[in-house]
Amino acid sequence: MPNERIKNGLGVALLIALFSLNAAAQDRRPIDVGKARVIEHWTSERRAGAIPRDLVIDPRGLGYMRRPGGVLVPYGHNVAAQEAPREATPWPFGKPSGGRGGSSDTTLPEITGMNPGEGSVIPSAHTFSATVTDASGVKSVTFKVQKIGGVAQSFSATKSSDNLTWSVALTGFSDGQWNWWVVAKDLAGKGGNTATSSSISFSVGTTGSGGGGGTGTVTNAQWPGGGAVQAAAGRLYFEMPANSTQTYWNGYVCSGTVATDSTSNRSIIITAAHCVYDDAHKAFARNVMFIPNQAGTSGAGTDLNCNNDPLGCWVPSFGVVDENWTLRTFPDNIAWDYAFYVVADSGAHQGTTTTTDALDGAGAAGSMSISFAAPSVNDGTAGANTADFTDALGYSYNEDPKLMYCAEDMTTQGAVNWWLPSCGLSGGSSGGPWLQPIVAGSGDIISVNSWGYTNQPGMAGPKLVGTSASCIFTAAKNALFDGNRGAIKTCP
Repeated sequence: MPNERIKNGLGVALLIALFSLNAAAQDRRPIDVGKARVIEHWTSERRAGAIPRDLVIDPRGLGYMRRPGGVLVPYGHNVAAQEAPREATPWPFGKPSGGRGGSSDTTLPEITGMNPGEGSVIPSAHTFSATVTDASGVKSVTFKVQKIGGVAQSFSATKSSDNLTWSVALTGFSDGQWNWWVVAKDLAGKGGNTATSSSISFSVGTTGSGGGGGTGTVTNAQWPGGGAVQAAAGRLYFEMPANSTQTYWNGYVCSGTVATDSTSNRSIIITAAHCVYDDAHKAFARNVMFIPNQAGTSGAGTDLNCNNDPLGCWVPSFGVVDENWTLRTFPDNIAWDYAFYVVADSGAHQGTTTTTDALDGAGAAGSMSISFAAPSVNDGTAGANTADFTDALGYSYNEDPKLMYCAEDMTTQGAVNWWLPSCGLSGGSSGGPWLQPIVAGSGDIISVNSWGYTNQPGMAGPKLVGTSASCIFTAAKNALFDGNRGAIKTCP
């Protein structure tokens, strides 16, 4: 009899557990039909065809969109980008007078833009890169890497689509001091000309106090994983018009982060305004989809499968921007390059099962707090242990599906922007979060990736303190789900 009672008790417990699971499953609302169509819209071909919405400013102060391969497209005007010097263009785009392989070329290849730069700190994995140009064309590029006191190792670099940048992803670095240099050979006759760069000193810090595990400046490295930002940050897919009549639309990618909003019927994603509203053609983005923690995908990267992403796919209902962003055109509106997407707490999710319907729930992406207080800037002391040390993260187009980051002391750029002078985050990172202070991957969001220059490294971020950012955030928390793609807010 006792054994029989135990069996009956286990049976009752099992039935209760199954009932609870079924009840929870029934409580969860399936994705809305309209939002399901958004996810269906993003076929693997459309996702692969989406490009970074990467805005840059040239030395003349004109705005451009930088497309893959480094092509600069005028943004909000019709002035062509300045051409690179003729001698800096590699063959076959600019043949030398002696032709390919001609013996008249005695000029050595030019090596610039080495990453990591002098004094940088990288984690255990990093993509090394350099710009190599030569009038007769570049035949080969080799990276030499050596730990102090060790033996130098050679790695053949691969040319990118812009025919200028050479790179190779390296892993397995140990803490300590390292050097690296570049050896490049051109296509000139008689075996070609060989150039060797100066040696660059850098260090590896995998256990330091920087948010990504480093102890100093990080120009562009893969986020080592972990912390609240790993789940809360994600990739945004969306479309914006390609012409003023809005008859053609292009696919784009940006980054965003789920923000703590303390509301009960919605989740809110902070990103850049240029990832929400097209200020050149005056329209809100359409077919918007957010994939949190895409770096954790079990797939190869960008694909159609929301089931291989750790938290699936989520479809925002609308975006909210400052009116000042919409009335001006980049770069005249850089002070207001912050915005928010609003995601309904039910009917917005498809793919991998989560324990909650809310994007910002503890069983999904969670969230990170936004600080509208004054952050630390130019504190006069360098290094990861200082108050103004800031981490910026974003999803790289070139490193799909990796979450990348840069980290260094924050300064200012003009009156309206924060500035990370060495940051080399690539396209697709726009809208990604700036965190200060950051401990173990968690911290306050103080800005987002906004824009860079065409001729130098660095990333600008809009100031959230003393601006309309708090007002726009409040509007996102209170705006009605009225079926419109966006809301334009006028703030005091």
